[in-house]
Amino acid sequence: MKMLSAVAGIAALLGSAATALADGHTNFNPAVIFDLGGKFDRSFNQAAYEGAERFKEEFGVEYREFEIQSDAQREQALRRFAEAGNNPIVVAGFAQASAMEAVAAEFPDTQFQIIDAVVDLPNVRSVVFKEEEGSYLVGMLAAMKSETGTVGFVGGMDIPLIRAFACGYVQGAKAVNPDITVIQNMTGTTGAAWNDPVRGGELATGQIQQGADVVYHAAGGTGRGVLQAAADAGAFGIGVDSNQNYLHPGSVLTSMLKRVDVATYNAFKDAMDGNFTVGVQTLGLAQEGVGYAVDDNNRALLTDEMTAAVEEAKAKIVSGEISVHDYRSDDSCPVS
Repeated sequence: MKMLSAVAGIAALLGSAATALADGHTNFNPAVIFDLGGKFDRSFNQAAYEGAERFKEEFGVEYREFEIQSDAQREQALRRFAEAGNNPIVVAGFAQASAMEAVAAEFPDTQFQIIDAVVDLPNVRSVVFKEEEGSYLVGMLAAMKSETGTVGFVGGMDIPLIRAFACGYVQGAKAVNPDITVIQNMTGTTGAAWNDPVRGGELATGQIQQGADVVYHAAGGTGRGVLQAAADAGAFGIGVDSNQNYLHPGSVLTSMLKRVDVATYNAFKDAMDGNFTVGVQTLGLAQEGVGYAVDDNNRALLTDEMTAAVEEAKAKIVSGEISVHDYRSDDSCPVS
């Protein structure tokens, strides 16, 4: 009942959104549903939020939103938005797939987009990323920056998606230094693993005590603790999804960008323009769907040689000269 009242409250607050539509698109009433960890996780969900906000600022169109607090809310929230006439509805996170399969089939005239999963329905756009490619690049940077020959990785929920981040990272690090040690830990096996910064900090601290001087996280809100622990210990952290360099300037080596913001923005704009397409969109380095962040907070940490090496590898990945193994293709990683 709490979830229903929350959604009803959102509906009352933003019920006028349909009247603020651009160019007479009367069936355009966008919405986004964030996954566990919330829209201010400073990582995956926040990237989706920032994409929606950018759209709102550019076009003056409001959108509805909901932050999932439990697994039970996924299908209920999605159905409520569809019943209310929201279109398109963007959902962030692989865990929303079963809810999307059920609700999208019930509302064939509504346009849906899911990020990080594939739902094969005629009104669904599925956006997936080549996380292994971006992770390969930050793995190279970690290995080039490391003075101890040991780096770390902290994942969130132990699933193939996060194993793909880890595997790409190890491949990049080993390409620079075949003898490097990569310590890996996962935070947990449930959705709570995405929002446990205390545990993230503990895992990172343990890796640093074992000699890791660079630690990469792919753990959502849990990663805040990873980056904090690295900064406190005088080590370097590597952020993920959003540009997290600003969280600890001078201590975050870089961030592996996963352009969830662009995917969300494009869904809204394509629907508004009448150009919404369905099917699977796969975004890697070639499509600028992943990458690494350089800004005033970390530029001094990267030498010209480091940047040149990573840019060369990036070009070779795009051309196909370097093939980065995707853990999800066979549930294995060729290096460890």
